[in-house]
This record gives sequence, structure tokens and C-alpha cells, in this order.
Amino acid sequence: MTATSQPQAAPQRTPKRAALASFMGSAVEYYDFFLFGTAAALIFPHVFFPSDSQASLVMSFATFGFAYIARPVGAVILGHFGDRIGRQRVLMFTLVMMGVSTFIIGCLPTFDTIGWLAPGLLVICRLMQGLSAAGEQAGASSLTLEHSPDNQRAFFTSWTLTGTQGGLILASLIMIPFMALPDDAKYSWGWRVPFWLSAVVVVVAYFIRRQLHETPQFTEAKEAGTIAKMPLIPLMRYEWRAVVRVILCAFIAAVSTVFANLALAYGDEVGLDSDITLWLVVVANVVALLTQPVFGKLADHIGRKPVFIYGAASSAVLMPFYMLSMSQDYHLITFALAVATFSFGYAAANAVWPSFYGEMFSTPVRFSGMAIGTQLGFLMAGFAPSIVTALGGVREGGWVVISIFTAVVCLIAAGAALTARETKDVPTAALGRTTPEELKELVMH
Repeated sequence: MTATSQPQAAPQRTPKRAALASFMGSAVEYYDFFLFGTAAALIFPHVFFPSDSQASLVMSFATFGFAYIARPVGAVILGHFGDRIGRQRVLMFTLVMMGVSTFIIGCLPTFDTIGWLAPGLLVICRLMQGLSAAGEQAGASSLTLEHSPDNQRAFFTSWTLTGTQGGLILASLIMIPFMALPDDAKYSWGWRVPFWLSAVVVVVAYFIRRQLHETPQFTEAKEAGTIAKMPLIPLMRYEWRAVVRVILCAFIAAVSTVFANLALAYGDEVGLDSDITLWLVVVANVVALLTQPVFGKLADHIGRKPVFIYGAASSAVLMPFYMLSMSQDYHLITFALAVATFSFGYAAANAVWPSFYGEMFSTPVRFSGMAIGTQLGFLMAGFAPSIVTALGGVREGGWVVISIFTAVVCLIAAGAALTARETKDVPTAALGRTTPEELKELVMH
């Protein structure tokens, strides 16, 4: 047999490398994303809007939500290319876009300088962040899932979301000293520095991610000719139920924005120092770095559904106790409840959803399905702070409104998860829709 007739070696799975690349990419994305969320609660009402009032806070939180409007659009666009040209290329693009838009935010003039044009420019940058984030988690989750051994998919994909914890921790630690500056320094140059520092984080992640090759599943699908020309068409024709299910399950992400962003404003309203509220987020996310891989391992043993549903239920039960404790003087209890609510509650659902959602789709439409489903569901998370603030959640006694809102979104997410099939024992190649007839029709699109 000649050298040219030798069969091509099968693509190799590199789960550890994929998990590291996904961790770092998510860390960058959510370093940038959390910086914006923190600034929307504590900085932007003072520098991008005309007065320090409840209305300014609502408008500031609305700019936070604008990214979630852009995310479904980005999901369609980036999902299409992720399923057409590959996961790795799209992930390089999202990384650079997020870094550039975040750096520009740190350079924007304030309301006192250019009036209403200032929040307008802020919204444009936020929309760029949203377009980037639309493809990041779906792409990173798809990439890691397809690189992982069949019996460890939940564990390795959990590192994608653990990367978000790394980004949140880094952003919080950087924000804390700048929030402690005198007001004249904090509201002039101090808040800008963390946004500028995102450029450093992007460069590190870029060089790690560029070393990762395309996934074996995508490569094999491409060689077999089962790549859809227009992934959105077969996705909506054959797998629309999975998209709807992911949308409703993704409501669970609102727990994260309530915990990490809304609680900052609520704590400030009830007299809790902003330094303490930031440290609450840091400590809870540090512990989640340890618990999320454990929840991923657990999901590989007992299934995705029970772990996800436990995360939703425990978040709903614990959130009122955590929020109520913020108005008390017993800070140790508040820290303990923060860890319980986030690290041992919400972290379960957060760790499992990359595998849980990704396994609902077949390879040719996985990126699109995850991206569109999650980003439509994440709209609830994006507008949770402004919705709850408008309902009176950021004032004395507002913990009741916050708790009811959290319970409702958790109930919806858990109910949707109950309708899914368990996929922990399904081989990666058999996930989603796999019949030869459907694959043949898929290629025609």
C-alpha cells in the first residue's frame, strides 16, 4: 500500500487541553462581563447618567441587559459559522471581540462631558460584548464535549463554567481596591483601570486557545459530508423541541445575575459596605471553583437531570435567607449563606448545563442549538436586575421580591429539565438525531 493510500489517522480527543482552553476563554469573557455588571450597579449611575437616583440605577441596569438583546442575534450568526467552519475559529473571534469592546468601555467619556451620547456609546460597546458572549459558552461547551471521553463529558465541560468563576473572581479582586478609592478618583480614572487590564487577560487566553485543534466529532462530520449548509433550517425542523427546552432551562442563569449583580445594589441600599458585597461574590466563586467539578463528576455517575434540578431547587430555597441576612449585622452568617446558595446550590446547575444542553443536539447543529437556546433563555438573566429593581427589589424589604422572582425562574428551569431525556450513558456519536435518513436530508440544507 502506498503512502498516499494510507487511511488518514482518526482525529484525537484532547479533553484536558480543551477544558483548559474553554476555562481560559470563559474566564476572559466573564472577567469582562462581570466588570460591566459590577460597574452597572456601583459606578455607571454616577458617571454615565444625569443624576444619582433610582431612575439612573434602573437605566444603568438596562445597559447591562442590552447585551442580552444582542446575544440571540449573535447566537444565530456565530452558531451558523460554528457549525459550518468549526468551533475553534469562531471561539478565537469571540475572544478578540470581547477584549476590544471591554477596553473601549474604559476609554469612554462621561455624561458630564458629552451628555446622552455617553450612555449611547456605552450601549454600543455592551452590544459588542453581547455578540461575543453569544458564541463563547456554546462554542466552548460544544468543543469540550466533543473532545471528552463519553463517560466524562459532564466533568470536562464543567470547566467551561468554572472558567466563569475564575473571571468573576479576578474581576472582583481587581475591582475591590479601586472601589475603595476616594469618590473623586474612583469616578474619574479609578473605575477605568480594570477595563483596560482586560487586554492582558485576552492576550494570555488567546495564546492558549490558538494551540487547540478542531474537535474529532466536527472533523468526522465534515469528512463524512454531514455538515449542514444552513444549520438553522434543520435545527428548527428536527430539533426545535430541544431548543425550547434549553431556553426554559437557561432561565436558571438569572440566579447568577441576582447573586452577583443585583445583590450589590441591594446590599448598598440596606447599608452593607460595597467591599463586603464584593467579597461575598469572591468567596462564593472561589468555593464554586472546587464544587463545580465535583458536581460534574456526580452528573457523570447519577445523571445530568437530578444534579441540575437539585441546583435549581436549592437556589430557590436558599436565596431568601441569603438576601434577608444582608440587612443584618452578622456578616459571618451572610458569608455562609452566600456560599451555600451559590457554591453548593446554583453551582450544581451551572456545572451541569454545558453537558446537559449540548447532549440534546446532534453534532451538525450542536453549536447553533446551544447558542440560540441559551441566549434566548439568558434574556431573563440579563434583564433580571432592571425588572426586579423596577418592582421594588432594591429597597428595604426588597428581599421578598428578589426571592419570589428567583423561585419562579428556578421552578420554570426545573420543570423544563424534567421533560428532557437522560443522556449520561449515550455515546457522543449517538447524541441528538442520528438516523441515516435525517443525516441525508440535513446535508441537502
